[in-house]
Amino acid sequence: MNHHGLFIKLMERRIPVTLLSLLEFWFSTSVTCVKWESVFSDFFELRCGIRQGGVLSPYLFAIYVDSLVDKIQDCKIGCYLKHCCLSILLYADDILLIAPSLSSLQQLLLTCERELEWLDMPINTHKSCCLRIGPRFKASCANICSINGRAIGWSSEIKYLGIFIVSAGVFRCSFCKAKQSFYRSFNAVFGKIGRIATADVIIQLLKMKCLPAMLYGVEVCALKKSQTESLQFAVNSSFMKIFNTKSMNVVSECMDMFNVLSVADYIVKRKSKFLTGYINSQNALCILLCSTAKKDLSYMALR
Repeated sequence: MNHHGLFIKLMERRIPVTLLSLLEFWFSTSVTCVKWESVFSDFFELRCGIRQGGVLSPYLFAIYVDSLVDKIQDCKIGCYLKHCCLSILLYADDILLIAPSLSSLQQLLLTCERELEWLDMPINTHKSCCLRIGPRFKASCANICSINGRAIGWSSEIKYLGIFIVSAGVFRCSFCKAKQSFYRSFNAVFGKIGRIATADVIIQLLKMKCLPAMLYGVEVCALKKSQTESLQFAVNSSFMKIFNTKSMNVVSECMDMFNVLSVADYIVKRKSKFLTGYINSQNALCILLCSTAKKDLSYMALR
């Protein structure tokens, strides 16, 4: 983030001069160093960017890139829901552009790129990709190109905010990487303490460290029955390893004894919590889809 660009944005919002001077002084005195084991480098100035973990950092960055949303909305192209523009989704510097056609996506990209260049934040085409969802998701199509002519390749799977979205006829997510994370974390725990700790300790660590890695994002994704069963298989396998058994009856009894829910129950619990928070949120997008969230929550309560 260009500091001078941020100061311009803040002046456009007419913040008090004293506060602007304070921020300017704060950024001008920011220094850091590199640590390698027990050795520290010399301190050097930070001439761009914001402090990672700073209380003000998210707000300052949001102000800096807010004009990007305005530019996309002014295009009047892309995807709309109840007259609300959903053509761009932003979370920090992770940008997702949504368009109903290739030509619309190309226009959105060029608009986005021009504004980002003005903000001194060029797009990295090597880290960007395109994904197609819909009845013609398998059809070959032309490349989407940046202003300088670099093509952004098409992918069958993308990762956005930790969720793997796959190219399909309908919106669909993949949880293969989530299962891998679960197995990796469980094997790390079991390999360290599996022979010395009690089953209670191992299962508590499984619940606190391993299950969250696998269940991340399930509350916002529509899982097929086969996907839920696949995730449940991973949990069953871990219990078989802990208790050295191949009997599903033993696994079921152990899960009940140690208060471990089934994956389907965990998903319902997480979705219920997510929808409750969604309904109570004052975010514009949440308010827009509040009625749908209420219906889903009522349906889950009836089940």
